[in-house]
Amino acid sequence: MTERVVLAYSGGLDTSVAIGWIAEQTGAEVIAVAADVGQGGEDMAAIRDRALACGAVEAVVLDLRDEFAEEYCLPALQANALYMDRYPLVSALSRPTIVKHLVRAAREHGAGTVAHGCTGKGNDQVRFEVGIGALAPELAVLAPVRDFAWTRDKAIGYAEERALPIDVSKRSPYSIDQNLWGRAVETGFLEDIWTAPIEEVYAYTANPAEPRQPDEVVVTFDRGVPVALDGVTVSVRQAIEQLNQRAGAQGVGRLDMVEDRLVGIKSREVYEAPGALTLITAHAELESVTVERDLARFKRQVEQRWGELVYDGLWFSPLRRALDAFLAQTQEPVTGEVRLTLHGGRAVVTGRRSDQSLYDYHLATYDSGDTFDQSLARGFVELWGLPSKIAARRDQRKAGATERGA
Repeated sequence: MTERVVLAYSGGLDTSVAIGWIAEQTGAEVIAVAADVGQGGEDMAAIRDRALACGAVEAVVLDLRDEFAEEYCLPALQANALYMDRYPLVSALSRPTIVKHLVRAAREHGAGTVAHGCTGKGNDQVRFEVGIGALAPELAVLAPVRDFAWTRDKAIGYAEERALPIDVSKRSPYSIDQNLWGRAVETGFLEDIWTAPIEEVYAYTANPAEPRQPDEVVVTFDRGVPVALDGVTVSVRQAIEQLNQRAGAQGVGRLDMVEDRLVGIKSREVYEAPGALTLITAHAELESVTVERDLARFKRQVEQRWGELVYDGLWFSPLRRALDAFLAQTQEPVTGEVRLTLHGGRAVVTGRRSDQSLYDYHLATYDSGDTFDQSLARGFVELWGLPSKIAARRDQRKAGATERGA
C-alpha cells in the first residue's frame, strides 16, 4: 500500500509547493486538508481545486468557524486570556483546532505522517507537532520549510518549473495570519521595532484617529457565554463577527508589541482583534461584579497560566484540561449585561447589571440608606495590621540593640 501524508494546506505558495515536493521525495500520496477558521480571503472550493491541481490525491476543505468559536475562542474568553497581558492568542487558538482535524484525516485516510509548512523560528511548529504528538503519538511529522531550509526564491522556482497554479507575483511584504478571533502581521519593515506601522498594515480596524460618531453596544452573557448583542440573540461566532465589524469600525483592537516567543527570541507583532478584545473587556467587567473576591484573585493567576499553556502549544495538555474545569466553575454566576462605548480605538465600559451581582448599593453608598456598620471597621483594621505592627516592634528592638552595641 502506498504511504500517505496528510498536509495542513493553506493554499499559499509554501504548502502548494509542498504537495509535489513531498510526493517526489517520499513517494507518498498527499492528502491536503484546508480549514476555514474565519480567515476570509479565497473561496474554500478554489483552495481545494488548487490542491488537486498541485498534485494532491485528495483535498479536504472544512468549515470550522462555529467549532473554532465555541470550543476554542469561548474558553479563551472565559479565561480572559491575554498573553503578556495584551495578546488574545489569535494564532495560538486556531492551531489546535486544525491539529484535531489533521489527526482525524490521517486516521480516516490511513496516513502515517502529517506535514505542515511552518518555519523553525516561530511558535506554530511547536503547536502543530506537540498537538499531533498528544493526540496521535504514533504519527510522524514532516516540516519541509524548516527541515530542508526552503527559501521563498526556491519555492517560486519550483512552482514556475512545474507550472503550478499559483500567482507568485503577488508577494506581500508582510507575513499575515488571520481568523475569526483576530489578525496577526509581522516581517517586512515591521522588523525594525522603532518604525511605526502604516495604515495599510491594518484590515480588521479603521483608523481610530478619524472622526466618527461613537457606537454603544450592550453585551449579554449567560454563565460566561455571550448570548446577545443589544438584546438580539447571537451565537458565539456571530457575537465575534458582529463585534469585529462594529468595534473594528471604531479602530478598537489594535496592538503593536514585542513578544517573547517560545523558541527564545523576541518578535515584533502587530495584531488586530476588535471582537476578541471587546468581548474580553465586557466579560472581565461582568466578572468583577459577579465573582467573589478570593475566587477572582485566584482566577487571575489561572488565567495567566492558561494563556501561557495555549501560547506554548500545550492546548492538549492535562494541565489545561484541569484548569478548564476550574474556569467552568467560575462562570456559573457570570450572567448579566455590560454596556460599552466603542470609539477612538477604545471599548469603554459604561454600565453593568446582573441578577447575580455581589454589588450591594446599600453597603457601598456614602449617602442616606447606608447599612454598613462603620463601628466594626476599627477593630478589623487593628487586627488586620497586627502582624505587621508586631514585626515592626521587633525590628525596632533589634535596631536599638545594634545601636547600643555600637
